Amino acid sequence: MKNRAVLISALLIATASAITAWLLGFASTPRANGPLAHEVYVWQRAWTQPVRAAVAQHGTNFARIVPLKAEISWKERKPILTRVAADYRTLNELIVTCQNARQRVPAIGIALRIGPYAGTFGTNDSITEFITDVAALLVAEARSNHVALSELQIDFDAAESKLDGYRVWVEAIQQRVAPLPVTITAVPSWLNAPAFNRLVNVAPNYVLQVHSVERPKSFDAPFTLCDPRTAGRAVARAGRIGVPFRVALPTYGYALAFDPTGKFLGLSAEGPRPNWPTNALLREVTSDPLELSALVQNWTTNRPAAMRGIIWYRLPTIVDNFNWRWPTLGAIVASRSLQEKLRIESRRVEAGLTEVILVNEGDLDISSRLAVEVRWSDARLIASDALRDFELADRRTSAARIQTQSQPVRLRAGDKLTLGWLRFDRDCEVRCELKKL
Repeated sequence: MKNRAVLISALLIATASAITAWLLGFASTPRANGPLAHEVYVWQRAWTQPVRAAVAQHGTNFARIVPLKAEISWKERKPILTRVAADYRTLNELIVTCQNARQRVPAIGIALRIGPYAGTFGTNDSITEFITDVAALLVAEARSNHVALSELQIDFDAAESKLDGYRVWVEAIQQRVAPLPVTITAVPSWLNAPAFNRLVNVAPNYVLQVHSVERPKSFDAPFTLCDPRTAGRAVARAGRIGVPFRVALPTYGYALAFDPTGKFLGLSAEGPRPNWPTNALLREVTSDPLELSALVQNWTTNRPAAMRGIIWYRLPTIVDNFNWRWPTLGAIVASRSLQEKLRIESRRVEAGLTEVILVNEGDLDISSRLAVEVRWSDARLIASDALRDFELADRRTSAARIQTQSQPVRLRAGDKLTLGWLRFDRDCEVRCELKKL
């Protein structure tokens, strides 16, 4: 019993010492406050007109823009290169616009993504030579298009066991593209690995990705793309390492599919939806702008000094289905509180014909059950109908009610939606009142 008591006492002392050391380490971490630099990824693989428009209209709001420029995947351990035709003309026009307006000119970086690799790493082998050739080619291409790069980002899906091998690649890439800075992306699970300390000694700045996708256990299981508490702990740990870093935060979402028994089938984001069974159960999951806005505000007032900014994944376009719209991200970047603001309006289409339109003027997507009371006078209603997910629930001599059916209606920030129409025997004044059910 005496030996057991001594052992327990020793364990308690050791635990207390560990906690004390952790607290002292946190307390001794240099701190910073004040506005954060906001950067953004342009990760789309096709620079369509909506992508070019988003860069032109919103690029000035960011300290840096980082387009995806190429991706290396593997087949039988041989590299396959997929290039992205980033529109350098659009980037140059953005820079000129900023210069003419005497605004801050966003820095331009480019990203090279490398998929999971099962092979070995060698200083002078063919794989390392291929990767460094690609990196040099991308940098030279940007320069030939008159874009002065601020960094080359390497986004490698590395297993923790391969971080020392990854360091071989990073050193080789740095030598090839010098003096251009090379930035790597990292995930929280790397931070406690001894090999990560060796890696960041040769890559003296990195992007910490605190968002990820894990397979949900069931249709109803809790699921988040970025847990603020987990992100906060990862940033605190990175701050104690002391190497300068930025934090990547998500703006995107996914559709998750399950079969009727609850088995996970897969997920889908932008682009064509997979060929899932017609009876598949679908669930949409998006990053929470309110939670992430609060997280950013907390870091604005108190953060590790090594944290140099935020980089958002990714720049919203008007055609995105699973990404925030610009009003949402724009409000966070501008340090404004996110607001809900729905407005109903009536629009005279022609004599005697009026449309009822719902307008989302706020910063947040709205998903609610709604009703609109429509009133008029000095006219007789001769026809009417509701559209989309709405129904005409009531129709009287001088009033009508348009409301959502069984499911809430979703309206993206900045969007408008025509709910229905009313035709009268003569022109009249129409008054609308919006209510949440």
